Amino acid sequence: MKYISLILFTLFGINKVDGNLFVCKNASVSLYSKAPIEDIEATTASGTSVYNASTGDVAFSVPIKSFRFEKSLMQEHFNDTYMESDKYPNATFRGKIASVPDLSKDGTYPVKATGDFTVHGVTQNRTIDGAFTVKGGTVSLSSEFMVKCADHKITIPRIVFHNIAESVRIRVTANYAANK
Repeated sequence: MKYISLILFTLFGINKVDGNLFVCKNASVSLYSKAPIEDIEATTASGTSVYNASTGDVAFSVPIKSFRFEKSLMQEHFNDTYMESDKYPNATFRGKIASVPDLSKDGTYPVKATGDFTVHGVTQNRTIDGAFTVKGGTVSLSSEFMVKCADHKITIPRIVFHNIAESVRIRVTANYAANK
């Protein structure tokens, strides 16, 4: 766990280490595209995240090739044609939670994180809504948001334009463990 934390601290510049640091090494991320001809869904449980409850800093990284599709051809097209995952291997978010909740008390706390969201080599400043849930000392973060393909220069060929939506719904769930 300390090795993963060190990698994330280095990658994301989170450098204040204290008792309020939380790490997730198996964040669940799903994507869903509703289109007239065929809906497209994929999931991964390979996301990593660090959250510093003292500063509000939060960072996520998701390997693009870790997404699994129902059909192998969809997965191949996703990685090779659309996401160019050899060239752009990860989607990342580095940001800050605006109003840092008290994670020592059970409850659900709506939050907004503002920061840099990078997909397909294109970085955009985004504010993403989410919620921390604390239950019996267990801390989790969930979020749902939309990503426009055009915003990240993900080109959809005209021939398959009706197969893929212009916006993709992303759902994230991260169950954190205190870093010790």
